[in-house]
Amino acid sequence: MAILTVENLTKNYGNIKALKAVSFSVPKGTVFGILGPNGSGKTTLLGIVMDILKASGGGYKLFDEVPTEHHRQQIGTLLETPNFYHYLSAVENLKIAAAIKGRGADDIDRVLQIVDLAKRKTSKFSTYSLGMKQRLAIGSALLGNPDVLVFDEPTNGLDPVGIAEIRELIKKLAQEGKTVIMASHLLDEVEKVCTHVAILKQGTLITHGDVNEILVNEDVVETAASDLTLLKDALTQMPGNARVIVNEKTVQLFFPSGTADLAAVNQFCFNKGIVLSQLQLKKKSLESKFFELTNTN
Repeated sequence: MAILTVENLTKNYGNIKALKAVSFSVPKGTVFGILGPNGSGKTTLLGIVMDILKASGGGYKLFDEVPTEHHRQQIGTLLETPNFYHYLSAVENLKIAAAIKGRGADDIDRVLQIVDLAKRKTSKFSTYSLGMKQRLAIGSALLGNPDVLVFDEPTNGLDPVGIAEIRELIKKLAQEGKTVIMASHLLDEVEKVCTHVAILKQGTLITHGDVNEILVNEDVVETAASDLTLLKDALTQMPGNARVIVNEKTVQLFFPSGTADLAAVNQFCFNKGIVLSQLQLKKKSLESKFFELTNTN
């Protein structure tokens, strides 16, 4: 079953195209990251799915069906910072949240255990750290025990400790069988937490699929010789490398992560009559991979 299926979803604000015919599906039981820089359309997409915004074109399904309010009631959301009362405790705030949602009033103690706030449940919200406040917001989304959770930038504004806490919480929810859909502009967050990803750039879907396939790391071997054209032609013939790129002063070879063999590259070039003046292994970082994807023309 697909929890969410987006079909040619389009959203225009006047002349601005916030979403341009975006299509992908979210399999059940996944942690699905919608990844992109600020302004890429992530929040707009989630707003449409949760019926806060209206699409200009295309459509979507929830649980393989045309969405209704009944479907959305099965989804816990954190799309913006909830308006908790600073002078009330966690329990009191969650009682109000449950009353507004119309569900979860008998679920508060369980939820506070999950988000690790049971020991501070009678403390005023104003005494909480930013990380604790965000965990309480996730706790509010968990009221009524929904199988699907939708989070927009769940670690935004948090310090490293708070970020780590939210990441662990999302992993724990996934282990319990929840499907989590989360928007983020942080590549590191998606790589560490998500199983699947859709990458957006200026409203356009760049790619989507399994995180391990899309955000695969690569070994980069940087080489140089007196004749770069000759070097490039030779290295293009070398078995095992994914591709060859010529820069101003070097020729780069890309290998699947962990497979680059510098000695083999040196020997291959030597056998072709080329003496290398530079031979260096560099790891292609996920950050550069993301930059490469989101800067595709």
